[in-house]
Amino acid sequence: MKLKDLVIKTRSYRRFDESSRIEYRTLEDLVDLARLSASGANRQPLKFLLYNSPGDCARIFPSVVWAAYLKEWDGPMTGEQPAAYIIILGDKSLAEGFGVDHGIAAQSMMLGATEAGLGGCMIASIRRDMLRKELSIPDRFEILLILALGKPVENVIIDNIKDDDVKYWRDDKKNHHVPKRSLRDLIIRL
Repeated sequence: MKLKDLVIKTRSYRRFDESSRIEYRTLEDLVDLARLSASGANRQPLKFLLYNSPGDCARIFPSVVWAAYLKEWDGPMTGEQPAAYIIILGDKSLAEGFGVDHGIAAQSMMLGATEAGLGGCMIASIRRDMLRKELSIPDRFEILLILALGKPVENVIIDNIKDDDVKYWRDDKKNHHVPKRSLRDLIIRL
């Protein structure tokens, strides 16, 4: 698959076939992609927590805030919840700040997940105190992002943006629509 096709197919999926489990080795392979990605000043301050058991996923799920634009939706229902999570942490003993490292790492892992036939969602809306307590995450680690992963069961459609409205939405068939600005709108000439 060409890179552009992989990028187009790598969407934010929020509903999954929860019965389709993800092997721990697959999660390790995704973290290896993050390991090989760029890091500011090559500090490599990121650490990763990997979870793929139904019990662990159930512990993490309440700490995730799902789809802020979909006010009437509280997140995926039982049977459509993620089959695995990768939690990206910043190790404060290695760096004071983490810049964009976690964004680079997350995109590398999401592209790898798509290539492996999976989907996921990068989530920064996290109940951090709840998650830290539930997983006993030491204070030396800053909770940066959660990747929710699984076999997608929803259709994500890229639409042209209308009236400068960037809010994603769902139609009556549960298709998830994501408006995108045109290439012409992004490139400026000074």
